[in-house]
Order: sequence, then C-alpha cells, then structure tokens
Amino acid sequence: MSLMQIRVGGFGGQGVILIGTILGKAGAIFDHKFATMTRSYGPEARGGACSSQVLISDESITFPYVTQPDYLIALSQEIYDKFSPGLAEGACLIYEKDLVKPNGLQAGIKKLGIPCMRFAEELGSRVVLNMVMLGYFSANCPGLTKEAIQEAIRITVPPKTIDVNLMAFEKGYTYDGS
Repeated sequence: MSLMQIRVGGFGGQGVILIGTILGKAGAIFDHKFATMTRSYGPEARGGACSSQVLISDESITFPYVTQPDYLIALSQEIYDKFSPGLAEGACLIYEKDLVKPNGLQAGIKKLGIPCMRFAEELGSRVVLNMVMLGYFSANCPGLTKEAIQEAIRITVPPKTIDVNLMAFEKGYTYDGS
C-alpha cells in the first residue's frame, strides 16, 4: 500500500467523525504509517450531512485531502449520491444496507452492504452503528490491521463505553454479508 484514500460520510450523530479519527489513529499510532484526517459538517448538531477524509500511507503525505477515494463508507443516501461518482477505478463502496441504495454505480466498483443500524439496535445501542461499520470495513480493508483499529477504539472512546464499542466492532468484523 502506498496511499489509501478513505471517505466516510453520513448524517451528523452517526459517528462519522469518530470513524475517521479512529482510522487515522490506527494508521499513525498503531500501524506506524503516515495518516491525515479532515472533516466536514454543516452547522446542524445532528441530522445534517457530514464526512471525514482519511489518508493512510507508507510514505509522507503531501496533500491532506482525498482526491479519488479507494473506499467510500456511506451511512446515508445523500453521501452516496454525492461522493460515489468520484470513486477511484477498482474502489470499494461499503454502505449501510437499510439506508443506502447504490444505484448507478460505475462498473468495477466493489459493493459491500451491512445492516449496521439493525446490528447496533440488537446490541442495545443505536449509537454504536459506527463501530459495527468500522468492524465491517476492517474485515474488508487490507490496509490496516484489526488490532490497530481495536487499540485506536480503546484510546478514543470514553472508558465506560469501550466494551460495547468493541463488541459492536466485532459484530461488524464477523459479518459475512449474508
């Protein structure tokens, strides 16, 4: 891997920025790579569109923004509609199966859907849908190790929520797509 470009997007309140923060920490701190993370969100506290951009590389990063994502993690239809046309050739779309309908995707893009909201509800907390998605991403992304992402979760989330977040991560990690 020389440079991996990841865009994560959804509604405010879905933990999009947290996913980006954890991915950046996993790459930079625990997998000993170079990483940047930028974020964008509207003035709304919850419900407005937001996204984070993460670059992870074995070499220094000279431009900190995603230009053509290798991965798009879409937690809302709006984000899918806005960012899917810019996916790199051979990229991977990872999406929330119940909220996103990937229509009109260009040829050669790998599509992986997971019902992360349903899984989060089964775990008793809708707020961990981002960790379910992060686990699924981790299982399908060769650029970062599972252990690095788990360690980044441990140092990022509030201490009293570590167990439920790691449980949600594992639920996504072990999802087989059926």
